[in-house]
Amino acid sequence: MSRSVPVQGRAPIRKVLYPINEFMHAEASGGIVLMACALAALVWANSPWADSYAALWGAKITIGPEGYAISETLLHWINDGLMAVFFFVVGLEMKREVLVGELASLRLAALPVAAALGGMVVPALIYVAINLGGEGVGGWGVPMATDIAFALGVLALLGSRVPANLKIFLTALAIVDDLGAVLVIALFYTAEVSWGWLGVGAAFLGTLVVANRLHVRHPIPYALLGLGLWVAFLESGVHATIAGVLLALTIPARTRMDSDGFLRRSREILEEFDRAGEEGPHILSNGGQQAAVAELEAACERVQSPMQRLEHALHPWVAFGIVPLFALANAGVALGGGIVDALTEPVTLGIVAGLVVGKQVGVLLFAWGVVRLHLADLPDDVGWRHIYGAGLLAGIGFTMSLFIGSLAFGEGPLLDAAKTGILAASLIAGAAGWLVLRSARPAAPPRA
Repeated sequence: MSRSVPVQGRAPIRKVLYPINEFMHAEASGGIVLMACALAALVWANSPWADSYAALWGAKITIGPEGYAISETLLHWINDGLMAVFFFVVGLEMKREVLVGELASLRLAALPVAAALGGMVVPALIYVAINLGGEGVGGWGVPMATDIAFALGVLALLGSRVPANLKIFLTALAIVDDLGAVLVIALFYTAEVSWGWLGVGAAFLGTLVVANRLHVRHPIPYALLGLGLWVAFLESGVHATIAGVLLALTIPARTRMDSDGFLRRSREILEEFDRAGEEGPHILSNGGQQAAVAELEAACERVQSPMQRLEHALHPWVAFGIVPLFALANAGVALGGGIVDALTEPVTLGIVAGLVVGKQVGVLLFAWGVVRLHLADLPDDVGWRHIYGAGLLAGIGFTMSLFIGSLAFGEGPLLDAAKTGILAASLIAGAAGWLVLRSARPAAPPRA
């Protein structure tokens, strides 16, 4: 109904905010902002003001009281601090998919899980084959990742040309891929572990689990305990962003009211609201209508789980704030000798080959295998050309690949080579996936 209201008939502030709201609700918007920030970082790092780029992200920031303060660079606060919120939202998405989504049953999960597994194993093997014996071999985890924002952004640009079930498949694949990336970070890209601090983290995690079992629903206790969990992981040597995923798994997914109860109660409240209209024509002076609105708001809170509310509330901040800022801080790479020289580095070649070739081969091959073994079925209206196109889009590694690359290589020429490979591969994979899916048609229904 809101789309049928002319913009001209709205209040001045709503006329200003209307296109902004439309933009933020578009699925491609997060990818557009992300690409703009990555491009800005690349231009900035190769401009006459390149020194200011390095100086900004290298600036030291101290947070906390004297004696207990944490002092890190701005880049470190973004990568270890703000990105923990990103991983928290990723954890919420994982939990939702396992509980009620495409990963809720073995039959539903088989296809995206197999495709994601192939999209992780094959790229890693290709990367190792190219870099075997070289100093960059430790970056094998970089081409395993998929950037869900970019991938879904490309699908959104295709509109109705791709079936809705393909979006569901690609989303589930990317979430499983994110889980794989989290495990890779935790197991293979962790510094020396401080078991004392890890024990403190385990105590915070145990307290969070107890809060969940006691049906604590307010976000503040989880935020405070989650902050303690993050500090403990930061000091332990295990990457602090893992705390975000673990915190997400403890957020309650239960509701206080089922859908039938909410429907009955909301109807009763709306009837009360209607009857209270006799008290006055304006809601600001109508106590009965104000009470009905408050009751309806309380009913809405009871029918939603804390997990659902937090995911909905944080997603815009992550999509339009944290992830673009991460791209701006990490995507800037000085090409120096030129793009041609940069693309011939083994690390760069391994990442490009892994993301562009390995992803499409791994996704298609493993998906075909589970369907051939009758462990899974292709979704309705989705054909093998769609799966192949999704495999290409899965080669858009970007955010996760940059993150793993920074852990694998630290600062230096290897990280610059990795960034070049990630940017080039993501551009190639995105364009190729768009071209393949643009010409794909819905699959024919199976014969009776």
